[in-house]
Amino acid sequence: MNQNDHVAAVQAETARLVTAVRSADPATPIPTCPDWTLADLLRHTGSVQRWFTALLLQRIQQPPTERRVDLKLPDRTEDYPAWLAESAAEADTAIASLDLDAPMWAWGIDQHARFWVRRMLFETLVHRVDAELALGLTADIAPALAADGVDEFLTNLPNAVFFAPRTAELRAEHRAIRFTRTDGDGDWLVRLRPDGFGLEAGEGAADATVSASAADLLLVLYGRLDRSAPGVTVAGDGELLDLWFANSAF
Repeated sequence: MNQNDHVAAVQAETARLVTAVRSADPATPIPTCPDWTLADLLRHTGSVQRWFTALLLQRIQQPPTERRVDLKLPDRTEDYPAWLAESAAEADTAIASLDLDAPMWAWGIDQHARFWVRRMLFETLVHRVDAELALGLTADIAPALAADGVDEFLTNLPNAVFFAPRTAELRAEHRAIRFTRTDGDGDWLVRLRPDGFGLEAGEGAADATVSASAADLLLVLYGRLDRSAPGVTVAGDGELLDLWFANSAF
């Protein structure tokens, strides 16, 4: 997928989420996000979209020192779906005015404006899945989109320690985990070292493997699907996988 695909997918994922929740009870609990209700999930998703939009419009070149943005949050939780749709529309207008290849500070690997669009996409997608699962709806993910999400997650996770502090525990004496997509091309080798971890190019040996369709692999990585679920195959060093799954999801 390219950055234009990401822009379009933000809108598509938001629209799907809004459609799913428009008539739902805002107090519906979200099992995949313990202690959250549907209202909490919508408020979080819209807030993230508005925050990322503000960062893009400012074209920040340094880490932000504050997180002050006018959320325009409605008083009634029943109005949150419409508000989320407006958040996505404002993001789309802002993104259309930008050069997504322009240099920009980002917490991840890709130091360009496009990083924030891709991150907005998968933040929205995962919470769309959360909402659909909570409402008993089919929470499918297009394979190409899911594979891109796996890549985005594994590429940027080594830089996520400031908001996912448990990733600092992902250390080992040069142990490797291979994540393999079973419904198309896609293979990611993550090596844990004494000083950190990250993706490794090439076809090195793995001490443990996780194999699943792209959609299931994405949900496993985000902690939305257990690795023991049907369709997910794990093999190799169980303690290494325990270490990974105990400290990697966010």
